[in-house]
Amino acid sequence: MQVSSATPLSTSELDRIDAYWRAANYLAVGQIYLMDNPLLREPLRSEHVKPRLLGHWGTTPGLNFLYAHLNRIIAARQQEMVYITGPGHGGPGLVANTWLEGSYSEVYPSIGQDEAGMRRLFTQFSFPGGVPSHVAPETPGSIHEGGELGYSLAHAYGAVFDNPHLVAACVIGDGEAETGPLATAWHSNKFLDPAGDGAVLPILHLNGYKIANPTVLSRIGDEELEALLRGYGYEPYLVEGDDPAVVHQRLAATFDEVFDAIAEIQRRARIAGDTSRPRWPVIVFRTPKGWTGPAEVDGLPVEGTWRAHQVPLPAARGDAAHLAQLEAWMRSYRPEELFDDSGAPRPEIVDWLPAGDLRMGANPHANGGRLTRDLELPDFTGYGVKVSAAGETVAEPTRVLGAWLRDVVTANAPYRNFRLVGPDETESNRLGAVLDVTDKVWRGRIDDVDVHLGPSGRVMEILSEHTCQGWLEGYLLTGRHGLFSCYEAFTHIVDSMVNQHAKWLKVSRELRWRMPIPSLNYLLTSHVWRQDHNGFSHQDPGFIDHVVNKSADVIRVYLPPDANTLLSVADHCLRSRNYINVVVAGKQPQPTWLDVEAAALHCARGLGIWEWASTDTGDPDVVLAAAGDVPTMEVLAAADLLHQHLPELKVRVVNVVDLMRLQPDTEHPHGLPDAEFDAIFTTDRPIVFAYHGYPWLIHRLTYRRAGHDHLHVRGYKEEGTTTTPFDMLVRNDMDRFHLVMDVIDRVPGLARRRATLRQRMVDKRAEHREYICRTGEDLPEIRDWRWPAP
Repeated sequence: MQVSSATPLSTSELDRIDAYWRAANYLAVGQIYLMDNPLLREPLRSEHVKPRLLGHWGTTPGLNFLYAHLNRIIAARQQEMVYITGPGHGGPGLVANTWLEGSYSEVYPSIGQDEAGMRRLFTQFSFPGGVPSHVAPETPGSIHEGGELGYSLAHAYGAVFDNPHLVAACVIGDGEAETGPLATAWHSNKFLDPAGDGAVLPILHLNGYKIANPTVLSRIGDEELEALLRGYGYEPYLVEGDDPAVVHQRLAATFDEVFDAIAEIQRRARIAGDTSRPRWPVIVFRTPKGWTGPAEVDGLPVEGTWRAHQVPLPAARGDAAHLAQLEAWMRSYRPEELFDDSGAPRPEIVDWLPAGDLRMGANPHANGGRLTRDLELPDFTGYGVKVSAAGETVAEPTRVLGAWLRDVVTANAPYRNFRLVGPDETESNRLGAVLDVTDKVWRGRIDDVDVHLGPSGRVMEILSEHTCQGWLEGYLLTGRHGLFSCYEAFTHIVDSMVNQHAKWLKVSRELRWRMPIPSLNYLLTSHVWRQDHNGFSHQDPGFIDHVVNKSADVIRVYLPPDANTLLSVADHCLRSRNYINVVVAGKQPQPTWLDVEAAALHCARGLGIWEWASTDTGDPDVVLAAAGDVPTMEVLAAADLLHQHLPELKVRVVNVVDLMRLQPDTEHPHGLPDAEFDAIFTTDRPIVFAYHGYPWLIHRLTYRRAGHDHLHVRGYKEEGTTTTPFDMLVRNDMDRFHLVMDVIDRVPGLARRRATLRQRMVDKRAEHREYICRTGEDLPEIRDWRWPAP
């Protein structure tokens, strides 16, 4: 690894950076421990200490050290930069730095740069009614909480895609480096275009320990670590030490070298036209855990060990020895040199910092809604499937959507603000039309057999759902737009990442200074009902259940029944802000039920009665409801059977696009008022509901409704294998024959009067089973079924 021996800092520069670092450390310790006496104007007493000591010290001094030196780079080079911290437990450090630079007080005027503001700053940290201990949405300059580890590097790359002037300094904790998402995210450098994108500077913060164990990368030796980072395609630089004066010079010299290297890489690409894949720099920053904190507590070593991870002096409020040690620790930073009589940072501490939007706490990219430009969206109605009669025209919904997305890409090409991501599935999911106008980003070797690969483009594929999600989140959080296309079953891989993004959005919506960002849009296709060829391992619709657990203010779930409704839903989702939109739609050929104008109206309603498929005149005997494309097909086929064999039965067919309409309006912003819900579904008639996913979710969404006792839901119940499409339905009792049986069983009087018809439905299921085992395909009457012409 490269080690710089230069000493670029003059004595005065070294002194001011070190003083700034001491100030940040002092403020960080104060946040963890104090609720009064913030400037130590009097001897520290137990009542000055918080009753509950929360937060993490171990990573904080290293984060502060890096922040200080990045400020030097920004000020000298006028460099746009965001600071992304994988060790989110360093929250007190990031709050301290943004308070010192002034950005914190700008968004929170009550926490000014004076003694009263410092007291509030200290008290609020990890305190009821205050702010969390992580680098949360409340922290100016943050786009990454880091409460859950592994996502920092993918977020950093997402932030700089299409941001050619931005550098994301990404601090990766050495514990975080052990996670699967982080391990794959190192490969993001193969997707970074030095001509059109910005740059990421990964900084591996190698302080040696997690909560109670050493970290893997701290114990493998420099030779192996260097080989690992070089193998990932980086040029590693090493900065290490425990003497601040020495480390200040080493880091300053290394930053000078790596930022020169980044500038040269970009110059070669942007001016000289060099298209080769560069070796981007990475820094290994090795300093003691809990640097400058207590060396020893209660006779045990702390600084440089795992004991520094959280609160080094846990009994400071009740133990006199701990209290005295805390006071000595805080006074070791010499606060009287750092803050004036009013409590403000002394001018020489902060007068060299970047100003305005160049401050990392005020950078607009870290409040992406400030930079968001609305997408140029073609009128989706011009891409609709022509429908002269319901179900007459067959189309592949996602292929139809792909043509529209192709033109979305073209319309927004000048603005470079839209990308599609997915794990190697763009063409599999029938969105390949976009490749007519753009490439899949690829900066590795390209062979003659390869197609649609290039050094830049709007489509990004890597076989890691984690990395795709991280890229897109970073892209959205910095104000751009995107779509994540994925096989439905494997979206579960990012369940935890969705949790974190949903929490981020929920909190951000409550912060007036956080501007709304484009929504996180999922297109889940290759879904459970058409994974008959891949089998049980690919059959799982449960991502919807996971998402519905999140805040109602944030999540939306759409189940368009055909190609035209998919177009309408996609247009709506790409226009929206601050949501997680989940759209589930098939890619296989299927009937188109509504023309594009009717589809738009139906999607605007979210659910509605399909009068053309119903035979009731306002007072149904039974309601057949569906949510999802395949369930819609089965409900309509069941309705057809009922119309043929029970013409006297008054059947109402209801289709649900927006799943959240099923909830009351008191529970979700999209929920239907009870009166409207009861008018559509009735309060006293049987409701047979065919649902795309696990049936109990529908019960959960509707349990408050008056007619819930009459609701019977069919859906996926974990029965699957490699089989035919219709057999998937039969195995889960959601086929048309079983739906007819459900109607007969639940409409009063039908079971006795129509026992013969019910038996016929049972026989059809048996006939189906015998046929597929003999021929390997579904019955012709199933394969060729169409809604009868009017």
